Amino acid sequence: MNMEQYTVTGMSCAACSARVEKAVSAVPGVTSCSVSLLTNSMGVEGSASPREIINAVKKAGYGAKQKGGAAAQSLNEEEDALADRETPKLRRRLIASLVFLVVLMYFSMGHMMWNWPLPAFFEENHVAMGLLQMLLTIAVMVINQRFFISGFKALFNRSPNMDTLVALGSAAAFVYSTYALFAMTSAQAAGDAAAVTEYMHDLYFESAAMILTLITVGKMLEAHSKGKTTNALKELMALSPKTACVIRDGEEVTISADQVRKGDIFAVRPGEKIPVDGVVLDGSAAVDESALTGESIPVDKAAGDSVSAATINQSGFIRCEALRIGEDTTLSQIIKMVSDAAATKAPIAKVADKVSGIFVPAVIAVALVTTIVWLLAGQSVGFSLARGISVLVISCPCALGLATPVAIMVGNGKGAKNGILFKNAVSLENAGKIQIVALDKTGTITKGEPTVTGLLPYGGMQSEELLRYAYSLEKKSEHPLANAIVRKAEEIGLKAFEVSDFAALPGNGLSAVYDSSSVIGGNLAFVETKVKIPNEIGKTAKSLSASAKSTYILA
Repeated sequence: MNMEQYTVTGMSCAACSARVEKAVSAVPGVTSCSVSLLTNSMGVEGSASPREIINAVKKAGYGAKQKGGAAAQSLNEEEDALADRETPKLRRRLIASLVFLVVLMYFSMGHMMWNWPLPAFFEENHVAMGLLQMLLTIAVMVINQRFFISGFKALFNRSPNMDTLVALGSAAAFVYSTYALFAMTSAQAAGDAAAVTEYMHDLYFESAAMILTLITVGKMLEAHSKGKTTNALKELMALSPKTACVIRDGEEVTISADQVRKGDIFAVRPGEKIPVDGVVLDGSAAVDESALTGESIPVDKAAGDSVSAATINQSGFIRCEALRIGEDTTLSQIIKMVSDAAATKAPIAKVADKVSGIFVPAVIAVALVTTIVWLLAGQSVGFSLARGISVLVISCPCALGLATPVAIMVGNGKGAKNGILFKNAVSLENAGKIQIVALDKTGTITKGEPTVTGLLPYGGMQSEELLRYAYSLEKKSEHPLANAIVRKAEEIGLKAFEVSDFAALPGNGLSAVYDSSSVIGGNLAFVETKVKIPNEIGKTAKSLSASAKSTYILA
């Protein structure tokens, strides 16, 4: 059963994602639903229609839209969902909040605690100072209104989230301080200077503003972290070719890669990416498939061989027929697999979500109990309220709900970047429990950079002379094996012969002329077409290939 992907908007914490997941899971026909707070995505399996699913998300107090079906559209939407728009917004909010908060703290804490000087108008004018603090706090609250919109909206939908804690804490401090300010004006009107001074100590405007600013710092760091962890997935999407050179009516036309149709004939020159999956019709080339397979050595392609989108033609010209396009290409399927894995939940994440779902109501209840207990113990309203607000505020950073999806996304992203793909989050979690790994990949592990491991001269030639001939032939080539030969020769300080009539045969080898003699280098099959190779050399080459070594024959 296919997983339908949706983009969800309005989520701010793990309690939000748990609420959306619960609402969609309750829709008749839905067999599986997983929501990723990190990528703002949702994967749904079942027979329920997209309209029913989107309505369920809206009733829960959030927004949703289905991701497009075409691969190019899906990739664009996926990149759009992963784009880090939050960090710049939060940075602007933080800077603006700090400007007002610094002034507010100067008047409230600086003057009260350290007797910092004030303008003459405010000297002994406590009501004016209180009004100024209220106005500065309102400015900070307006800048950070998103906390209140999200928090109270979630509360009214009976699904309080982390923003609800922030909004309640800040609003409680502001409302009580406003009450104290009005009481101060009454005392001022009655000429009770002592009461005015006493009420000054009940102003908590700076607490209301400080709560919002501090949580904005946390939100910005959280958004920055999310932006960094999704970079690897965006890099994988960036592999997708943007253009294709198709042959129509006998002429080459450059079009967008997503416009290539099945059956189109396309041409690929050296250095270009193959736009879609297909089969080679004519020509030969060495194709770098490392982005898809992890294989460091380019694969030789000739007529009849298959090619995949996003692989790179390193040498040679080929004409191919498009077989799989759009979301059917190997690359698109890999991206879909990685995206689905990011949207699925590991067993440990489900535990965290269950805790997050009851965490916020529990914190609100504890805050209320704390306030009431202090009041019953004989403390003032201001003292008791400050303790209740503390409970709300210290519970706001959603480390429990965010840590698990961040870890899953980092694991998937790092894996994708290094050619390791996890089918789902369960596989990723199980991978963390692995103690022994058995590898079967041509009997070795490569680091992606070929090196010369041995020289086998034949017929009286010396090893250094053999390497010098190979160096002279390969120094003009860009093939990874040629780079290994050049590196080895330069390490020991060899000088190349001056060769002429240099010719490259993509996917096979090279030829040149030195001192009136032909010099040929390449794979065994190619060199055998030019000269007769003794049986013992052929056997040695095949034996080396069997032990995971690439052989280079020079004649």
